[in-house]
Amino acid sequence: MSTVTIKMLARELNLAISTVSRALMDSYEISPETKQKVTALAKQLNYQPNHYASSLRKQRSKTIAVIIPEISNNFFSHVINGIEAIAQEKNYHVLIYFTHENQQKEAEVIQHLLGGRVDGILMSLAGTTSSTMHLQPIMEQGLPIVFFDRISDTLNAPTVTTDDFESARHATRHLMDVGCRKIAYLSISPNLSIDCKRMHGFNQALQDKPGMAHSMMIPCSTDTNQNFERICQVLREEQPDGIFASVEKLAITSYHACAAVGLSIPKDVKILSFSNLETASLLNPSLTTIIQPAFDMGKSAATVLFHMLEKRKGRQWEQNTVIKSNMIIRNSTQIAV
Repeated sequence: MSTVTIKMLARELNLAISTVSRALMDSYEISPETKQKVTALAKQLNYQPNHYASSLRKQRSKTIAVIIPEISNNFFSHVINGIEAIAQEKNYHVLIYFTHENQQKEAEVIQHLLGGRVDGILMSLAGTTSSTMHLQPIMEQGLPIVFFDRISDTLNAPTVTTDDFESARHATRHLMDVGCRKIAYLSISPNLSIDCKRMHGFNQALQDKPGMAHSMMIPCSTDTNQNFERICQVLREEQPDGIFASVEKLAITSYHACAAVGLSIPKDVKILSFSNLETASLLNPSLTTIIQPAFDMGKSAATVLFHMLEKRKGRQWEQNTVIKSNMIIRNSTQIAV
C-alpha cells in the first residue's frame, strides 16, 4: 500500500496542499471546520507525517533564497536591493539563484532548496515556465514562498506585482495620442503573467477607441539575435509607426533594428517600453519608459515573507500586493515636427 501524502489528502478534499499542511500543523490561519475535515481524513487514511522533513523546517538557517530569471535586467537588480534592505534588518542572509529564463534550471534550483537550506523563498518565474508542477513540493512542505513580478496564478501563495494592465493601457493611449495608428506589441513570452496582463492592457486601450489604431502582436523570445531578425522583418514588411516593447531588452533590440533598416526614431517609429534602465534618458533618442517601483517591490515581497516566517498571530499579511508604476515620457515618443 502506497504511503499517504499531504498531496493525496489535498486532492481527496479538493483543497490546496498548503491549506492541508497548515491544518495539520494547527495553524491559526485555517478555520476549525477545515482542520476537522483534514484531521478526520488523515486519521481515516492513516496518514503519517514526515518528522524528518518537519524537523528540517523547524531549524532556522537564517537564510532566504531569491530566484530570478536574469540579472542583466535592471529591474531585478533594484528588487534585490529592496530585499536586502529588509533581510539585513532581520539579520538574515540572502542567496540569489539565476534560472536564465529556463524552466528546467528553475526546477533544479527548487529541488536544491528542498533540503532545508533556506527558511523561505522569493521568486520570479522564468520566461519558459509553462507549468508549475515542479513547485508543488514547496507547497507540500509548507516552505514559505512569495512570488513577485512574474507570478503563478495556480499556486496559493502571496504575490507582489505592479499594475501591469493599467500601465500598459495608459502607455498605449499615449502612443495613439502622439499619432501612432499601426502599433506593434512585442511579446516576450505568453507563459508570463506580466506579458499577459500588459498585452491585455494594450488591447483594451485599442478597444476603448475603436478604429483609431490597428495592432500587431509580435511574438519574441529570450534569444536576442532571433528577436533582432524578427523585428527587422516586421519593420520592413509591416511598417508599424509605433512599438510597445513588453520588456526592456526588446526595446533595446528595437533601437538596433530601426538603425539596421534605416528608420528614424521617433519620426518613422515611436517606441516605449516597460523598463528600469537607468540610462534610458541617455539613449538617442531618450526612451519613454514605464518604470516599475522595483526597490519597493523587493521590500514589500521580503516583508510579506518575514511575516510568514514569524507567523504573526492576529496580523494577516497581504495576499496580493499591487504597486503602481510610473510612465516617463521622453523623446522616443515625441511628436515629429
